[in-house]
Amino acid sequence: MLDRMWDFSDPAASEERFREAADDDDHPAHVRSVMATQLARALGIQGKTAEALAVLDSVVLDGTPGEPETNVAELRARVAIERGRLAATSGNPADAVPELTRGVRQAALAGSTFLVLDALHMLALNDAGHEEEWAAEGFDVLEGTRDPRTLRWGVALHNNLGWTLHDEGRAEAALRHFEQAVEAADAYGTAEQQHVARWSVARCLRTLDRAEEALDIQRELARARPDDPYVQAELAELTGAEPTIEE
Repeated sequence: MLDRMWDFSDPAASEERFREAADDDDHPAHVRSVMATQLARALGIQGKTAEALAVLDSVVLDGTPGEPETNVAELRARVAIERGRLAATSGNPADAVPELTRGVRQAALAGSTFLVLDALHMLALNDAGHEEEWAAEGFDVLEGTRDPRTLRWGVALHNNLGWTLHDEGRAEAALRHFEQAVEAADAYGTAEQQHVARWSVARCLRTLDRAEEALDIQRELARARPDDPYVQAELAELTGAEPTIEE
C-alpha cells in the first residue's frame, strides 16, 4: 500500500496523499499513524523539517488498548527511522545514529525485516567509521529473507557501501559491491535502480583506469536515457570531448 502511494520524484503529491490518509477516520488508528510517518518523510524530502518533526511529535507511540505489541513496536520503529532520516538530511549524522539504532531495535521487536534493513542502510550511510559493520549486518539480515520487496534493500546496501569504499580509495573492493548492486537491482529492483547501479559500476571502472569498459556501459546507458546529465558528464570525461546524444 505504501509503495503505491509513494512517488519520490514528486514528494509534494505524495505529501497530499499521505496527509489525506492520515486524516481519514475510516482507517484504523494504527494505519493513520503509519501514514503520518510517511507524511513526515514526504515533508522532509521537501526540506520542511520543522513541519515534519511536528507531525512525528503528534504520533501516539503507546498504541490503543488491546493493540498488538508488534504494532506498537512497528510505529516506534517508523518514527525513530524518520527522525533519524530528518537528522541525517539536516546535516546532523550524530543525532541520526541513536534514532536509527532505536529504529533497528524496535523494527526487530515488530518482526519487520523491511524496517530493520531501512534503519541499517541509513546507519551505514551516517555512522562514520562503522559503515562496513552496519552494511555487513544488513547483508546478514538479507540472507534470512526471501521476500522480493525486502531483498531490494540489497541494491542500496551494496551501492552505498561501494561509494564508501570508492571514496576511501579502495576501488577494487568498491567494484565488487557495485557489481553486486547490479545483480540485486536486476533481480529485485526498479528500472531506476538498475540504471544507477550500472552507472556506478562504470564510474568505478573509470577510477580503475578501465576506460573502455566504462565507456561501453555509459554508451549503453546513454542510448536508454540520452538526457541523463550524469551519463553525459561521464561520457565527456571518458572521451575528452563535449558529449552528444549520438555518442
